[in-house]
Amino acid sequence: MLPNDPVMLLSFVNLKLRDFYSSLDALCDDLDADREGIVEKLKGINYVYDAEKNQFV
Repeated sequence: MLPNDPVMLLSFVNLKLRDFYSSLDALCDDLDADREGIVEKLKGINYVYDAEKNQFV
């Protein structure tokens, strides 16, 4: 289960991307997570996914 709080979600997702997944799509596929939901929630706190860096910045 992904954290509901946007700041906690940011920390969780960036940690997973750094340590375990090569892309946001791979993370979402493996965790059966809603990619657009994550992107929209983090956009709400001014973070966007940077595929080149493989993290939300």
